[in-house]
Amino acid sequence: MAARVDGADARATAVEAEVARDLQPSPELLARLARARTDLLEAVRGAAARRKSPLVRAVVAGSAARETFLADRLDIDLFLLFPADLPDERLKEEGLALAREVLTEPTLKYAEHPYLRGKFGGFSVDAVPGFAVTDPSRPRSPVDRTPFHQEYLTARETPHLVSEIRLAKQFLRARGIYGSEARTEGFSGYLLELLVLEHGSFRGLLRAARDWAIPVRLEPPEREPPRLPPEVALVLADPVDPNRNVATALSRQNLGVFIVSARRYLEQPDRSWFEVSPPPPFPLEEARRRLAERDSHVTVVRLGRPDLVDDTLYPQLRKAERAIAEELARAGFSVLGSASAAEPRGLVILVELAYPLRPAVRGRPGPPVGLDRAGDFLSAWPADRVDVLQGPFVRADGTLAVESREAERDAEAFVAARLAHLSLGRNLSGAEGAQVTALDRAEESEALREALRLLLAKRLPWPPAPPGANATRR
Repeated sequence: MAARVDGADARATAVEAEVARDLQPSPELLARLARARTDLLEAVRGAAARRKSPLVRAVVAGSAARETFLADRLDIDLFLLFPADLPDERLKEEGLALAREVLTEPTLKYAEHPYLRGKFGGFSVDAVPGFAVTDPSRPRSPVDRTPFHQEYLTARETPHLVSEIRLAKQFLRARGIYGSEARTEGFSGYLLELLVLEHGSFRGLLRAARDWAIPVRLEPPEREPPRLPPEVALVLADPVDPNRNVATALSRQNLGVFIVSARRYLEQPDRSWFEVSPPPPFPLEEARRRLAERDSHVTVVRLGRPDLVDDTLYPQLRKAERAIAEELARAGFSVLGSASAAEPRGLVILVELAYPLRPAVRGRPGPPVGLDRAGDFLSAWPADRVDVLQGPFVRADGTLAVESREAERDAEAFVAARLAHLSLGRNLSGAEGAQVTALDRAEESEALREALRLLLAKRLPWPPAPPGANATRR
């Protein structure tokens, strides 16, 4: 066993050295990027002087500043920091106006607040207004901590760690779990840099992660472990603001993918773990074939797409997916799974059911006969109620019950009737314009194919087994 582990370790060393060389930016790119950063800050200072702008300072931060970027995902993050007492509207006005002075091809974007994306020196630049706070634990906007993050990491990252961070980013990117945006719910760049810094290397992080149990608390021993809500996957205190969890965007599902991938890679290291492959097409015909094999049923709900940025849209879409699936389960349908996807013209939510119809008879349990609320149950379910088939009666355990007839047995009819009453998210609530159909009557679309892939083609994001390895069936 020891020889096998040593062999895997030696193989990992060779693989990581080769991948690290490929991820290393060329000297020409690094020199061009350094010039662009310097020239960009000079251009901002000049524009601010001409405008008599209240700008306190401009900072280039993020992976382009620390050289931890992946070459094909290189953007410069420019933070325009204004007095902490500047009104929000003035911040937006001055920040965007100043960015337009220095960037070409400007486009207005939105995250927590508006920012400008444009070009400078041949690079894509995101110019983000923020406040020049002195205490990162008391920010006025979510980006105000960023200069402190930049200082913290720059003071600690060596060329070796920078290379290891690129390896970690590429590994997670190939798993589809790199990025903290709401659509991905993965690891942010800042979180990943802190984790590699903490564990000394990419492989050091993997060795630690293979034994993690969700939820993971990476807290100092002297800190009291927080009580976590059920959706929290990992807790890592922000070193510049110990009351903030750096990993709030990370889902338990994606952390689970990372943990099992860490263990598998350490056993079977291979270059293919770092290769990004888009998911294969998943045509409607293949979905129908799999459903026939599973002998299950899919209900399709289509909603109009509100004019929202992705970081606002996707949490609401996932909330709507959960609400519909949970309502079906509460009503007695056998729910096997659910999925959702978005496209420019609409949203799609799928729920897979074991059967398209729920049972005609539904048992409704009540309280023990001795409780005061037993009277409320009997009042709600009198024997002459039109949908009561049997009861009320006392069960063997001493509780009350009735058996009732289900009015809507068909899944699509049930969802259509209940949709207007469900909490689907602030901008999605209501059934106006919604379409509810079975899959065999659904209109094919990109979002439908993506949701079907998520629903019916689940698999761990592992590459093919390397030659000579004992491949397991996936």
